[in-house]
Amino acid sequence: MDDRQPPPGGTDDDRFDETVGRREQRKVRARRDEERSIWFWLGMMGVAGWSVAIPTLLGALVGVWLDRRLPGRISWTLTGLLVGVAVGCLTAWYWVKRESEDEL
Repeated sequence: MDDRQPPPGGTDDDRFDETVGRREQRKVRARRDEERSIWFWLGMMGVAGWSVAIPTLLGALVGVWLDRRLPGRISWTLTGLLVGVAVGCLTAWYWVKRESEDEL
């Protein structure tokens, strides 16, 4: 009879299987990332940039329009600009998060 206790964290076979699985996942990710050229990453930066720029410009334009229609103490242009930047940043964050989840 063998009186040895299995090591903490499972048997040697379990740890070996985990190690092999992690290495396989890294290889698959590396192969997938090799397929992505510099143009892919430039495109991703473009998507993030445009996703901030377009809502910012739309917010500013709506603000200018509101300032002409509803003059008052509130600067609708500034308000629209800030709302547009916030929406744009949230949109860019969504795209970057989605892409980083695809890599895992």
